[in-house]
Amino acid sequence: MKITKKQIDKLNLELTMVVEHTDYEQAEKKKLAERRRTADFKGFRKGNVPPEMIRKVYGEQIRVEVVNDVISGQLSEAVRDLHILGEPISSEKQGEIDWKSDEPYTFIFDLGLSPEFKAEASKSDSVQSYRIEVTDKTKAEVAKNLKKYYADKKEKKTDAEIDSEVSGRLESEYAQEAEWRLTKDIRDYFVKKASLELPEDFLKRWLFAANGGKVSKEDIEKDFSGFVEDFKWQLVRGRFMQEFALKIEEKDLREAAKAFVTYQYAMYGIGNVPEDMIKEAVERLLSDRAQISRLEEQVEDRKVMEKLKETITIKEKKITSEKFRDLK
Repeated sequence: MKITKKQIDKLNLELTMVVEHTDYEQAEKKKLAERRRTADFKGFRKGNVPPEMIRKVYGEQIRVEVVNDVISGQLSEAVRDLHILGEPISSEKQGEIDWKSDEPYTFIFDLGLSPEFKAEASKSDSVQSYRIEVTDKTKAEVAKNLKKYYADKKEKKTDAEIDSEVSGRLESEYAQEAEWRLTKDIRDYFVKKASLELPEDFLKRWLFAANGGKVSKEDIEKDFSGFVEDFKWQLVRGRFMQEFALKIEEKDLREAAKAFVTYQYAMYGIGNVPEDMIKEAVERLLSDRAQISRLEEQVEDRKVMEKLKETITIKEKKITSEKFRDLK
């Protein structure tokens, strides 16, 4: 087999593989022989179907299988030392393959390369945080609605009790909103600082291929800017995991899974769930590779964000809820 790599630009690479008949000949013969042993054709005893008939009926299917096996293994080896984004995809230059021919097959793949960038953080990096003030106007509006609620339930509450509950609710709500905003601003700050370039045309094609046509090219185009920002943060976050020498342990995944399961029960209004039920749900979650990947992302995001908040300078600013809502 001959493999050549052609650098299109700093973010795109073209890889060509020429597969010779000798690269898959033995595997093909073995599969044809296996199929002959199990094939059930009318007029022939099992295992005695003529090889020519087996090849005529199953030859192309088996040829595709064995060649794809060769390609898969060699492709993984060829990109091992490359920092690629997504997966290799078939090039738009790829021609039709005549699977009945024993002549060499040529396969062309496009690869998107990860950009070179630095991820550094120190006290010189400064991000604004906000402490949202509970204004009398907002308190009055919430208190009015709360009084109606308790009146409908025929519960008696003093003005002082209402005022205390309103203040507690708003302070908790505002603290969560401010924390969400700080996390977003830190993320945006370091994505911008990294100044990443991505092979966007490649990524659009890869997204379309990876979704098996279930997502239209129009939908990908519409949502692409959001995807790009998320993808850039994934790259920056991954680099910070290395820079800070952070690791994801099994206990981190179990804690994240338990938190997710508990949250799900709470969403359905189920509290005080027995520990054995939670443990069973956690085990089911951790047996699903897709769920593990999602939990790994959550843990990675939390670890990197906690470390960044410890490392950089965060300047707090008081702000009204109205002005906070107007922030871009």
